[in-house]
Amino acid sequence: MGGSPFQHFLGFFLLLLCFKSGFGSSLMVGDAKVGCRERERQALLHFKQGVVHDDNGVLSSWGNGEDKRDCCKWRGVECNNQTGHVIRLDLHGQGLGGRIDPSLAELQHLKHLNLSFNEFQGVLPTQLGNLSDLQSLDLASNEEMNCGNLDWLSDLPLLTHLDLSGVNLSKAIHWPQAINKMSSLTELYLSHTQLPWIIPTISISHINSSTSLVVLDLSNNGLTSSIYPWLFNSSSNLVHLDLSRNDLNGSILDSFGNMTTLAYLDLSSNQLEGEIPKSFSISLVHLDLSQNHLHGSIPDAFGNMTTLAYLDLSSNKLEGEIPKSLRDLCNLQRLLLSYNNLTGLLEKDFMACSSNTLEGLDLSHNQFRGSFPHLSGFSQLRVLYLGFNQLSGTLPESIGQLSQLEELSIPSNSLRGTVLANHLFGLSKLSYLDLAFNSLTVNISLEQVPQFQAQYIRLASCKLGPRFPNWLQTQKRLWELDISASGISDVIPNWFRNLPSDLRLLNISNNHISGTLPNLEATLFLEMDASSNCFEGSIPPSVFNAQWLDLSKNMLSGSISLLCGTTNQSSWGLSHVDFSNNRLSGELPKCWKQWKNLIVLNLDNNNFSGKIEDSIGLLDQLQTLHLRNNSLTGALPSSLKNCRDLRLIDLGKNKLSGKIPAWIGESLSDLIVVNLRSNEFKGSIPLNLCQLKKIQMLDLSSNNLSGTIPNCLNNLTAMAQNGSLVIAYEERSFVFDLSMAYIDNTLVQWKGKEQEYKRTLGLVKSIDFSNNKLTGEIPTQVTDLVELVSLNLSRNNLIGPIPSMIGQLKSLDFLDLSQNRLHGVIPYSLSQIAGLSVLDLSNNTLSGKIPSGTQLQSFNASTYEGNPELCGPPLLKKCPKDEPSFTGLSSKKEDIQDDANNIWFYGNIVLGFIIGFWGVCGTLIFNSSWRYAYFQFLSKIKDWLYMTTIVNMNKLRRSLQN
Repeated sequence: MGGSPFQHFLGFFLLLLCFKSGFGSSLMVGDAKVGCRERERQALLHFKQGVVHDDNGVLSSWGNGEDKRDCCKWRGVECNNQTGHVIRLDLHGQGLGGRIDPSLAELQHLKHLNLSFNEFQGVLPTQLGNLSDLQSLDLASNEEMNCGNLDWLSDLPLLTHLDLSGVNLSKAIHWPQAINKMSSLTELYLSHTQLPWIIPTISISHINSSTSLVVLDLSNNGLTSSIYPWLFNSSSNLVHLDLSRNDLNGSILDSFGNMTTLAYLDLSSNQLEGEIPKSFSISLVHLDLSQNHLHGSIPDAFGNMTTLAYLDLSSNKLEGEIPKSLRDLCNLQRLLLSYNNLTGLLEKDFMACSSNTLEGLDLSHNQFRGSFPHLSGFSQLRVLYLGFNQLSGTLPESIGQLSQLEELSIPSNSLRGTVLANHLFGLSKLSYLDLAFNSLTVNISLEQVPQFQAQYIRLASCKLGPRFPNWLQTQKRLWELDISASGISDVIPNWFRNLPSDLRLLNISNNHISGTLPNLEATLFLEMDASSNCFEGSIPPSVFNAQWLDLSKNMLSGSISLLCGTTNQSSWGLSHVDFSNNRLSGELPKCWKQWKNLIVLNLDNNNFSGKIEDSIGLLDQLQTLHLRNNSLTGALPSSLKNCRDLRLIDLGKNKLSGKIPAWIGESLSDLIVVNLRSNEFKGSIPLNLCQLKKIQMLDLSSNNLSGTIPNCLNNLTAMAQNGSLVIAYEERSFVFDLSMAYIDNTLVQWKGKEQEYKRTLGLVKSIDFSNNKLTGEIPTQVTDLVELVSLNLSRNNLIGPIPSMIGQLKSLDFLDLSQNRLHGVIPYSLSQIAGLSVLDLSNNTLSGKIPSGTQLQSFNASTYEGNPELCGPPLLKKCPKDEPSFTGLSSKKEDIQDDANNIWFYGNIVLGFIIGFWGVCGTLIFNSSWRYAYFQFLSKIKDWLYMTTIVNMNKLRRSLQN
């Protein structure tokens, strides 16, 4: 009780210091907040040191300054008010990068740790297993992070929520055993973690599995059906199960139907096949079996799942009608059955019970027929997809009663009639309208315009014209507008230049729109297709701000030098330019560096002149280059070899000169099509072209090439293999991160005339060296290109025989060797090419008989004219009688075949004689005079047969020796 006031004050002060050193930066009495512990503050600072970038500056509040001493005030940190211990660290989605420092294990009282959706990398520190109070751990979407095992998780007895989605767990081979030891775990998310397969063993199905799991997400891991024993041993309390985007195969097991607590089941995007089981848990709310190989019909038993709100069976092979039992699903909100083979009529009450709940209906890409369904009573319907079916009749005006409808998509049916304002007037929330490829007439006046503001309007092949549809000017939120092939014969109205700045796709192609192109102000990132119209005049500078630009098949004129004066507003620039089939002139631009992201450049069929500038080599992303049918001169610039992604070069019908450069074969190894026909190239064909292993069409015709045909053509291996149907490219949309497919095309000299090939271009494997000055023989290596469809070597100075093994080219449809100096016989093997439809061997010096067979005799006599020594059908000239029956088959193979046939003939005579002998032998035994006469005759026959056989065998032996 004693002591001075000073002593009491000193004792209190020392006690305060002790509290300060023990609890950190501050201490408050009573219920006031207590500052963080120094040890934990230092652990957090060590964690900060491992962060190499902080995009949002979230850790700027962490530090050692006086105003930052209390870590409980740091962003993302939460402390216990009573003890000062850090109990929550939540920094999800803050753009942090670096490594997670093991010092976090010092936060011994931490209950919740969330570092998800950042860019942490390296090894996940297993020291986190020391956080024994941890209840939830979320490290999802740190895709550069990895963890070799999950054994440390067993040291977290209170953990109920674990999300490692996106973390690389490919080496965690014992992950099921680790999960089974977590007795408190209720939610587990391991999506996209590259989980190793479970190796089927006897022990795995007998492991004491955790039965506490309520939510399990193992999607996108490539897991096989070997997961089933572990899964069904852990499923007694599962409510949510996601196994989508794996490699599950075989039938859907009945065991899924035994999971009675299950409310959410996703088995989509696997390899499941067979019929859909008739029973699933009747407590299911969400069922997704889409993108598998399931067949058969939709089970009637689905009508028993009365709690079902979401059903997705799309992208399978289902058949039959929608079962009537689905009318009993009164809680259904989404029904997705697209991309199947479902049939039948969509009767008025086919989903009657769900009229007050159904929000989304997708029946597209099936074979439903009949009239458009009556859905006016579906008060909650927001999405309706019925495209690509066989629906007929008119569009009922009752569609306008679906007041909640946001997306209406019914393209590619057989609907007819007129769409009036009444059909659409009540759809005030409509943002997506697709009526394309029907026989509909859209007749909406500016005075009756609907109240919606759509983002997507697709009316391709509907009748909108002949006047331009003025009601479109009221749509201020457009992202996509497709009114192609809609019968518009009008000029572009003035309001068109004020299209919304967010417009991303504009397709007005295949109309008869005239006048000049509008100087659009809002074309940034635009995909614009104005092809196949009647536009005249020059190209306005603003369109060069687009990303994808097709102005082909118009009457545009002038120079495109304005391109060089345009400052593209986009940091990406044009990726696709097609100005083909216009009247453009002048020189090619010299400023290609502005368009370094060009993938497709097509300037075919214009009046461009001058040289191809070296700057074109700056287009190092270029995949297809069309400059055909212009007046370009000079040599190919060597800089073009920098365009290593090129797959098609078409420079035909110009005035290009010089030698064909060897670097085409050395640097442009991805080339599939090379067309240099009708130019002024000279010199020999470079051997380096044989390095083009992917080439499928090589056309060097109508130039001044000399020398011999390279004997390395057998290295063009793509011409000996099956190829793809099309030559297609993917172009990235830099705004939406989507791919736009472009299918290439080119003109091919085929059967005497040029034809355009597009969707079958990849099948036209051809070599055309015609109309040059080539000499020497046809190399035998060309017969190794067994998938060759067209071979044209005509109008050269080739000599020697036609290769005897030319019959190996079984796919050949077109063969022209005319107007050369070929000699010798026509090989018999040529008659074995059954699909040959065009053949021209005229004007050579071939001789002998045309091989017999319906194939070669089916051609007109003009096929063989100009070869005076040829004879036999279809020519009128007969072959000399003293020639062997196969005069034209003087090769060793045909001679040997002829002799073998003779031996077979005489052998049959001997066999017949033996049979006849035994037929009369009984008579000869009993009649001596007959027997004497008979044996004299037999002796003469024997001598004749012996001599004939010896002569033919000697002839055969000489043939084999030669």
